[in-house]
Parts: sequence; structure tokens; C-alpha cells
Amino acid sequence: MTADARTPSLSDSDYRALTQALLDGIEARIDRWLQDDLIDIDSQRTGGLLELAFPDGSKIIVNTQPPLHEVWLAAKAGGFHYRWDGRQWCDTRDGSEFVAALSRHASAQGGRRLDFGGA
Repeated sequence: MTADARTPSLSDSDYRALTQALLDGIEARIDRWLQDDLIDIDSQRTGGLLELAFPDGSKIIVNTQPPLHEVWLAAKAGGFHYRWDGRQWCDTRDGSEFVAALSRHASAQGGRRLDFGGA
């Protein structure tokens, strides 16, 4: 799969830095929620894969895809692929933004409003 004309080319090191920052931000937000006793989401990270386990037993998986320079999100609602557009990670099908989508899916699975903004 090749990037289309609207997708800026990323170097492998830029991709790694962007995805590292994204996963770090998600983990930091979850840590704050745990400290504030907002919600108990267990997170486990192995390399470029971050698994979020919710109190109801459901999971969200965020997985980097280095060969494609994409980030994948798997939630109860389905699977989604995101590419960097030069400013943010955008869904390859509908153009929606990753952090907003993660917040929406986490809120649905967590049973309360969860905002990963700034993650």
C-alpha cells in the first residue's frame, strides 16, 4: 500500500517519534485517571502495541504499523486505520481524527465521558 498524494511522506524515525509520543500520551492520561480515581483502566504496552482493559472486560487495542506508517485502533465498534496528515492521525476511510475517535470509543466502553485530548 502506498501513500496517496494527500499524505505527507514520513521518515521511519519521524513515524517512530510520532507514535511513541501518541502512546506515551495515552498512557499518561490513563495514569492521571487512575490517580484521580476516575476510572480503572488497565494498560499494558508491548513495543508498539497498547492494550486498554476496561472495567466491563472489554478492550481497546492501539497498534502501530511501521511498514505502513499507520496507527490501528481496535474497539468494540470495529477496527480503524489512521495515517499522519502532517498535523494529526486521520482515519483512512472517513478522515476522522484519532484522539477524538479514541475518546469516543473509550467513553462508550468505559460508561462515562473519557477525553484523551492532548494525548
